[in-house]
Formats: sequence, structure tokens, C-alpha cells
Amino acid sequence: MRASLIQIAVNEGESVSSRRVRVAELVREQAGSDLVVLPELWPVGAFAYEQFETEAEPLDGPTYEAMSAAARDAGVWLHAGSVVERAGDGSLYNTALVLSPAGELAATYRKIHRFGFDQGEAVLMSAGDSLTTVTLPEQTLGIATCYDLRFPELFRGLVDAGATTMVVSAGWPARRRSHWTLLNRARAVEDQSYVLACGTAGTHAGVEQAGHSLVVDPWGEVLAEAGPGEEVLTVDLDPARVPDTRSQFPALKDRRMGL
Repeated sequence: MRASLIQIAVNEGESVSSRRVRVAELVREQAGSDLVVLPELWPVGAFAYEQFETEAEPLDGPTYEAMSAAARDAGVWLHAGSVVERAGDGSLYNTALVLSPAGELAATYRKIHRFGFDQGEAVLMSAGDSLTTVTLPEQTLGIATCYDLRFPELFRGLVDAGATTMVVSAGWPARRRSHWTLLNRARAVEDQSYVLACGTAGTHAGVEQAGHSLVVDPWGEVLAEAGPGEEVLTVDLDPARVPDTRSQFPALKDRRMGL
């Protein structure tokens, strides 16, 4: 399975509508990949809290429309990152969208763990309450978003739901980049899964982004890592690597705590 992670530069000088058009073209350029992954809240920026209300959109809003067309044109599965979703009752959610090669909405995931310590996202958005997996022809994806990475119980739940590849979209700050690399490798090792971790580049709302998207194999080895700027990271994954690792080193079978 060929996966392409598009590490988008989210900078304040570019409008949301212009960025949608530009990113749609980047997705189309990945024709030939099986899966394309975008970062968290790339239309508006994960730290642009003052824009959440004005840029919120329904699930079938402008970001979905642009990404649906791009996924269909490229013939790829597309984890379209996440958007500020406005639900029917007016609540806001940080919601990931997964689209099929036909451009259809295959799954959504409302971020469970909101960042901010009683500020920012933690008070502006509601929390999701359900895990999400997506079955592709050769892999089952487990979906997580940014701050979720710090909560290993979520990933164990995804393993129990059949996930073999964890997809983490993020807007991770540069000042905690070392945690980003460490935690993605830890999730890969402890869950014996691939981890595809796609973050943003650039600076938005005054917060410099870490970049350094990475692909980690089920043994915790980094197969590929981006630099700090906008970049496309493309890696070929061996679907047999996950069951082989879990069979050769069956640590998951020795769990005793039910977690």
C-alpha cells in the first residue's frame, strides 16, 4: 500500500478558500497512491481559535466538497485531515473526514481529547465519544487527532476494533516536537501497528508548527520523516508487516488489565 502524507504549510497570509484550492491540487498530484493523509484543521489552523466560529462548516461543507472532488479525481482514499464542524445543534467539533476513491464520505471522527487545559479548543469545541476505524482493501485504519496521541488507551481501543495502521493528523507545535516523535514511535511499538503521523508546517496564530511528519513501522522504526517545511512524504507499506510482527512478538496476547 502506498501512502502519501501532505505536510501543509498553514500561514496567516493565505485565505482559507485559497488554501482549499491549493490543497485539492496537491491531493490530485498524488494519483498513484492508495492513501493520502492531510493534517489537523489545515483550512483554518489548529491554534486560530478566534476563527473557529466564523470558519465552522457542516460535514458536507466547502472543505468536504473540495476534498471529495480531489479524492475522486486522484482515485485515492483520502484522510482529509479535520475541519471545524458545526453540528445541527450549533456545537463545534474537531472532526476528521475520510473519503473513498469515489469521493464519498466513508467515515468521520470527532476528536475525543481536546487540547487547551480549559482554554482554546478545550472550551470552544465539544468532545467526541466514539472511536473510528476504516477498512481499506489491505489495511484497517484507526483514526486519531493530535492531542489524542498522549492517551494510549484510545489506541488500544482501536487495536481491539481491528486497526492495523494508526493515522494521526495534527497541528503539533514546534516547541514540543521531541514529544511528537517519541509518542508516535511509542504508539507504534506498543500497538504493533504502522503509524502515519501527518502534521502542519508554517506558523499560524503565532504558533510555529513542528512539521516532521513521519511514518513508523510496527517495530517502532521510522521509515520516513519530513523536514520542517511543506512537503509530501510517500512510503510503500507492507500490509503483512503488522500480522507478522504481532505473531513473532505476541505481546498483545499477554495483556492482563483489560485496557
